[in-house]
Amino acid sequence: MQNALLFLSTVLIWGSTWIAITWQVGPVPVLVSVFYRFASAAVILLAVLAVLRRLPLPGWRHQPFILAQALCLFSLNFILFYNAAAYLPSGLVSVIFSLATLYNAVNGRLFFGERITGRTVLAALLGVSGLLLLFGRDVFVHFDGGTLKGVGLAALGTLFFSLGNMVSRRNSAAGIAPLTANAWGMAYGAAVLLGLIGLTGTPMVAPPDGRYLAALLYLSVIGSVVGFTTYLMLVSRIGSSRAAYTTVLFPVVALSLSTLFEGYHWDMAALAGLVLTLLGNLVIFWRTPPPER
Repeated sequence: MQNALLFLSTVLIWGSTWIAITWQVGPVPVLVSVFYRFASAAVILLAVLAVLRRLPLPGWRHQPFILAQALCLFSLNFILFYNAAAYLPSGLVSVIFSLATLYNAVNGRLFFGERITGRTVLAALLGVSGLLLLFGRDVFVHFDGGTLKGVGLAALGTLFFSLGNMVSRRNSAAGIAPLTANAWGMAYGAAVLLGLIGLTGTPMVAPPDGRYLAALLYLSVIGSVVGFTTYLMLVSRIGSSRAAYTTVLFPVVALSLSTLFEGYHWDMAALAGLVLTLLGNLVIFWRTPPPER
């Protein structure tokens, strides 16, 4: 029962963060919004771990990899996702993000020498076919440069996320607890974002209204701190492979909210595209039971 609650919590939390991101896009510059999110999350997570006396500072030889995790998971990827949300409904951004499993398969081959299986190729074909059905009409029939730009930004953001997964694997193998790496990574990510704000002369605009502030608090506390905690607890209880099934259901939650709050319009092509994309993710995670002896 507890595993089911952790699974459901992770799906609902991370599936709903995409609509909250959309509510932050607007009068506050993207750099500032992403900085607000991870600075707040870092302060909370660092404080909690410090009180629990579970906040070691990784050694100097690990610092470049903590910084790499910060760049890929807690700064550059979300700069791209926030910008993509200005061109695409939040639910569609989440569909592109769900293909991180395919990026991970390719990057696992590049960085860890893992074999790319026929199942991975099939999953990639299903995923790409799904995206073509979802976006093909806007890109190839009634050309919409904004849609194409949004897809490109979301795809690049997902690449950074996948690279962050590879760095996280290295850090875990080096004995750095995921919560520790995430806490310092969020702090370093906030520092990087603050530096970019200064370098680009981006104005520090205050939260303009209650909806923006509510979205910020939700993304910082629930989406970043609680979401990562429930996911890592799930990983520790059922393993990373089974816990990763949560990513298959994120787009369902995100697109449901997008339909309710953004007026996303469904048609048969979009529905078929979503099904193919989700099926591609399921193929990646499917494990054939061993033969009985």
